[in-house]
Amino acid sequence: MITFNDIKNSHEIQTYIKKADESLITLGYTEHSFTHVGKVANKAEELLLKLGYDERTAELAQIAGYMHDIGNVVNRIDHAQSGAIMAFRILDNMGMDVAEIAAVISAIGNHDESTAVPVNEVAAALILADKSDVRRSRVRNTDFATFDIHDRVNYSVEASRLTLNEHKKEVSLNLVIDTSICAVMSYFEIFLERMLLCRRAAEYLGLKFKLVVNDVELL
Repeated sequence: MITFNDIKNSHEIQTYIKKADESLITLGYTEHSFTHVGKVANKAEELLLKLGYDERTAELAQIAGYMHDIGNVVNRIDHAQSGAIMAFRILDNMGMDVAEIAAVISAIGNHDESTAVPVNEVAAALILADKSDVRRSRVRNTDFATFDIHDRVNYSVEASRLTLNEHKKEVSLNLVIDTSICAVMSYFEIFLERMLLCRRAAEYLGLKFKLVVNDVELL
């Protein structure tokens, strides 16, 4: 059985993550390296475990989370689909069970908001974990004067936390935003599509999605 540790320790996968992030640095995108994929992997696993899914399903979400952005090494456009194809080849060569490969690559292929659909529990957990990773430390542009709106939105986020209330069947993204850097409406302008996707992913898991910004529930 291929474990998350096998994936995390794979030189091949590590290289693709590193090189994909280097491409995004050149394009001016926020951080998509080991910090991001590690956070996404662990949050996706945590969500499914707390919801009562079996450990292997949660581990598949963790694997999908760790590998979800490798397609950026090909191109930012359609990186979910190219990443899924890359993951298929890697996992097949590693000897992973075909049904498990199917779960992982369908999640990777459905994580980007332009084409995403929560087609299974692994995909739903990946979507929620990925889209909730909004934080100041992901901004790599050091010149505030040249920030675009994506830089400003991410830099304005002083704290972010995705929390699950199993009893209320709610998952909440709680953000603290410095409104002197970015108005709350600017956050919506950039991330509304992502938040609506999070709501669909939460609904797939039988949950209500809430967005709370500066202690005000907005969604």
